[in-house]
Amino acid sequence: MSGHSKWATIKRQKDVKDSKRGALFTRIGNQLAMAARAGSDPSTNPGLAAAIEKAKSANMPLSNIERAVRRVADKDAAQLEEILYEGYGPAGVAVMVECATDNKNRTYPEVKHAFSKFGGSIAEGGSVAFQFERKGVIIVKASGEDALLEVLEAGVIDANEEEEIIVAFTEPKELHNVRKKLNNAGLETESAELSYQPKNTVEIDEEASTKLEKIIDALEDLQDVVNVSHNAVG
Repeated sequence: MSGHSKWATIKRQKDVKDSKRGALFTRIGNQLAMAARAGSDPSTNPGLAAAIEKAKSANMPLSNIERAVRRVADKDAAQLEEILYEGYGPAGVAVMVECATDNKNRTYPEVKHAFSKFGGSIAEGGSVAFQFERKGVIIVKASGEDALLEVLEAGVIDANEEEEIIVAFTEPKELHNVRKKLNNAGLETESAELSYQPKNTVEIDEEASTKLEKIIDALEDLQDVVNVSHNAVG
């Protein structure tokens, strides 16, 4: 449980940094375009619904959101490819890197360099992915036993509380529906997205944790990187 909370805390801190960068809209636009491949109607495509909510939370203009969604049908636009890179951080920590790119010959060297610069290494496909499973992750701005019980009753798989927030996990297809239930119950949700969550976690010390955060920062600074997940607890 603490591993999930640690992941959420790191993500929330990184989101604050991202909001200050001009590349944020490009990153979210790529997420929207990739999600729209499964259908342009957010009511039937939970991945797109989550991406749209993320875009709105970042104050992305509606016109930008609509243009990104339409990109999937635009034959003249550079077509994005969804690529999943796998790697290792310090102390054998497994790392998953989700990318959306129109040039994988650019993306792969950048991802590889981000790993190697801080002592990590990129891995062969399939060597890390089996340690993770796809889940919906919702950050609820609430705390206390009553709020936690209300979250658990909304149809989540699991939930835990840390640092004035509640981290809730859902089945991928239920992400949008659960978020709606939470909002209808009067709970404020800070974010909701699909992510790779570790089946088991690895305990690391402070030194390794510092190195891992540097790898995550370097990866998330890359324009083509959509999301980074890991299995560390520290």
